[in-house]
Amino acid sequence: EKLSHSGLPLCDAVVNLAGENVLNPFRRWGDAFCREVISSRVETTKTLAKAIADAEQPPRAWVVITGVGYYRPSPTTEYTEDSPGGDFDFFSRLVSSWEAAALIPGSPARGVVVRSGVVLGRGGGAVSQMLWPFRLGLGGPLGSGLQPFPWIHIRDLAGIVCHALESECVQGVLNGVSPSSSATSNATFAQEFAAALGRPALLPVPAWAVRAVFGAERAIMLLEGQRVVPKHTLESGYHFIFPDLSGALKDIVA
Repeated sequence: EKLSHSGLPLCDAVVNLAGENVLNPFRRWGDAFCREVISSRVETTKTLAKAIADAEQPPRAWVVITGVGYYRPSPTTEYTEDSPGGDFDFFSRLVSSWEAAALIPGSPARGVVVRSGVVLGRGGGAVSQMLWPFRLGLGGPLGSGLQPFPWIHIRDLAGIVCHALESECVQGVLNGVSPSSSATSNATFAQEFAAALGRPALLPVPAWAVRAVFGAERAIMLLEGQRVVPKHTLESGYHFIFPDLSGALKDIVA
C-alpha cells in the first residue's frame, strides 16, 4: 500500500521474500486459498518491480526468491538453472508468473532469481512441522520415500542472497539448493533427521494420508520431488556453509 503511494525509498538493493505458506495444513486447498497464494507472490513482486522501475534512483540489485517447483518432478532427471520447466501444473505456472513479474526491462537494477528448495532452519518452516512426529519416534518417509528431496540450510539461502547482492557480476537464475541435495531422497532425509534427533525413523506416512491432509494438488509437493543442482550458484563463486545433510541437521537440532 505505502509503496504504491509514496514510491520506493532510496536504497541499494531490494529483496522480495513474500509468500503465503502453501503447506499450511489448517487451510483447505481451494480457489480462495489459490488466489491468496498467487497474489502474495505475484502481486507483491509486481508492486515492487513497478516501484523499482519508477524510482528516480533505482537500487543496484533486485533479488526475488521463488521455488524449485518450477521444474517437473522426476525421480531421475537432474535440473540446472538452464533446464526447462514452468508450465505443467499450478506450482510451476505460479513460479513462471512470479519470475515474469520480477522482470524490469531496461532497468539498471541487476535482477537475480533464487529458486529455493525446502528450507531447513530452526524455529520455523519445514522443520518445525516435522519436529514433533520425529521427536516421538513417529517420523518417517512420505509415500514411497524414493522421491528426491531438494533442500537448503537457511544460512545458505541467506548466504546466496547476500552473495547475489554483493557480487556485481551475478545475474539471472540461481538454484537455492545444497550441492548434495540431488542425491537426497525423502527416505534419506527422514533417516538423517531421525538420527540427528537420536530417534528411529519408523513409520512411513502413506500417500493417501498426505493427500487427505493437504489435498491432491499440494500433496504432489510432498510425494514427488526434483533433483536440482546449483550449477550457476557454484559457478558464481558461492561457497556453501552446509553442503551435506547430516551437518545441516546437526546444526538445526543442536
